[in-house]
Amino acid sequence: MPPSPELAPRIAAVLDDFATHLEVERGRSPHTVRAYRGDLAGLLTGLDDLAELDLAALRRWLAAGHAAGAGRSTLARRAAAARSFTAWARRTGRIATDPGARLVSPRPRPVLPAVLGIEQAASVLDAAEAGAAEGEPVALRDRLVLELLYATGVRVAELCGIDLDDVDPGRRALRVVGKGNRERTVVYGVPAAAALVRWLESGRPALVRDTSPPAVLLGARGGRLDQRIAREVVHRAVTAVPGVPDVGPHGLRHAAATHMLEGGADLRYVQELLGHAKLATTQLYTHVTVERLKVVHEQAHPRA
Repeated sequence: MPPSPELAPRIAAVLDDFATHLEVERGRSPHTVRAYRGDLAGLLTGLDDLAELDLAALRRWLAAGHAAGAGRSTLARRAAAARSFTAWARRTGRIATDPGARLVSPRPRPVLPAVLGIEQAASVLDAAEAGAAEGEPVALRDRLVLELLYATGVRVAELCGIDLDDVDPGRRALRVVGKGNRERTVVYGVPAAAALVRWLESGRPALVRDTSPPAVLLGARGGRLDQRIAREVVHRAVTAVPGVPDVGPHGLRHAAATHMLEGGADLRYVQELLGHAKLATTQLYTHVTVERLKVVHEQAHPRA
């Protein structure tokens, strides 16, 4: 995303350098880089020199966002972007002190995601199996997309990035590259293994072209499956089953984590499977399971 035209040329150049730092040195995703640039363009508009950026300016910026109706999570993200920027600017000698080091922002409240029940997830996968029964290549691929997302809890970008040599069918394992270019291994079960075999034997050969990449999942024209198409696959599948919340790929990731925890999986195992850098991120799913236990308790216990 190009910076705002209101930015002074020197400031715009610094923001360009910071965006390059985020992408190249820290391995941030294009989405994260765009979000940080958008936030920081608002902060830096009107400045002629970075020396004008002090703690009071940062606080005024966040206060203006709050007055404009920005939520706690948005303000927390903006503050994180500002702290990251000022720390980098201080480290690279662009400013003498780091004003963001003392910037405090409201903590975003944990949001409990919509989670498919175990029976709902099974219904979605059963419906997808019915669509793939005739062996149509795209239907076989879509079935595999759903199975792998639910079986492994991978992110949609990780799923679309899997190549053929990332698959270890003997161990039913996949190598995926997550945020920050961190590699990890995830495992999948028998139903996903069966869907993978059917796709590789009957589906992928029908779509592959001479110019196709070594991706496991291909689009209708033989290129690597686009993340947007994968999202559409999930939305179509869940909306086809009555009573199932309309979730996307991340909803299947939530379901995988929640169902494993409810089944007794160790929290640190789920952290490793999901690729969370911090255990606190995985602990959100314990809140989900507790909330569901409370609902069941209130419905079933005579003294609830």
